[in-house]
Amino acid sequence: MNDTTAHLPSHADADAIRIDFVSDVACPWCAVGLKSLETALARLPDLKVDLHFQPFELNPQMPAEGEDIEEHLTRKYGSTTEQRTQIRDHLRQRGAAVGFTFTEGARSRIWNTFDAHRLLHWAGLQSPAAQHDLKLALLTAYHTDGRNPGDREVLLKTVTALGLDSAEAARVLDSDRYAEEVRQAEAFWQQQGISSVPSVIINERYLVQGGQPPEAFEQALRRVAAEQSKARQAE
Repeated sequence: MNDTTAHLPSHADADAIRIDFVSDVACPWCAVGLKSLETALARLPDLKVDLHFQPFELNPQMPAEGEDIEEHLTRKYGSTTEQRTQIRDHLRQRGAAVGFTFTEGARSRIWNTFDAHRLLHWAGLQSPAAQHDLKLALLTAYHTDGRNPGDREVLLKTVTALGLDSAEAARVLDSDRYAEEVRQAEAFWQQQGISSVPSVIINERYLVQGGQPPEAFEQALRRVAAEQSKARQAE
């Protein structure tokens, strides 16, 4: 994995570029987008960024027991078996290009991800780096390892593996803490016109949407950095 945590500030920096990464753990293209963003940031080691992961649920009404992924995709998108096979092959290729592994057959079901978003909100209160690491770990748990990202045990094991406070995480999961904050954030981004993920908003002005290659993120970040530098010089 490209190490981006070294230049993720622990608090907002006036000179940092703000990045809002709107996504869902259930979204495979969000994994591609995140790894592409990481690659772009690794190419820009002197760039300061303030990265925040924002919640978006692809299937907010999904029951706790989940749904068979083939049945779900057929019902939701009307896709054929051949089309889904082609998409999976393309995803594996795109993932491999940026260092993310999509395991064949890992995603056998679609799960509810609301608790994952609550825990990501909690992690973000600890530090941007903690939120980033938890986001990537949950994407890996689902798309690589085939684990349910809405399952309490999976969530707590992931938190523990990252060295975060598992006892506090358990208290979050066993309550409704941060539920309102997550719902408000989801509503806010929907009101901003975000209807698909990943949607990456840079400095609250520029949108990079979909599982774009690293070059798309690098180009956008260089442009924003140049604009910031020019504005500072004009002050």
